[in-house]
Amino acid sequence: MAAPVISPEIDGLIQLLAKLPGLGPRSARRATLHLLKKGSSAMEPLARALTEAAARIKPCGICGNLDTEDPCHICTDPRRDASILCVVEEVADLWALERAAYKGRYHILGGVLSALDGIGPDDLNIAGLVDRARAPEVTEIILATNATVDGQTTAHYITDRLQECGVTITRLAHGVPVGGELDYLDDGTLTTAMRARRPF
Repeated sequence: MAAPVISPEIDGLIQLLAKLPGLGPRSARRATLHLLKKGSSAMEPLARALTEAAARIKPCGICGNLDTEDPCHICTDPRRDASILCVVEEVADLWALERAAYKGRYHILGGVLSALDGIGPDDLNIAGLVDRARAPEVTEIILATNATVDGQTTAHYITDRLQECGVTITRLAHGVPVGGELDYLDDGTLTTAMRARRPF
């Protein structure tokens, strides 16, 4: 019987990296080879950063953001507009909106409603959102869930739950992206853009 080509230690590293989103087996092998070629100069700082992140980073008890502080830096920043809450599915969506220079506060649901995946309202941070929406300083809730069936379903459910709170509920606009060419857009995007047209 031939000896294995890859040692169990290397194979274990490949298997761990392959579990990361966006990294399949081939990408995990390439990443592993890169780390091994760089040796301790790459692996030791990475190991230290992972250990420190595991020890220090935690979810914010108010919005659900990941930070070394609880409440997080966004929730405690006095320059943020406390009257606006932007509801997003995941922390990655918060990071995306930060690139757009949004200056309000956030609420992270932790996913979307999905009958197929067995995710119901109790599995998401919707009750916390309703509690926050009742605060006297909150006047607007921006629903920034993704434009998927589950994202839309979640937005409609949240809208129903917030009716009693007396806040303005808005939704991110959908349609033609900046710099987009009509010929390359899907039918759903074009239909939404036509319905959401406004004076020029």
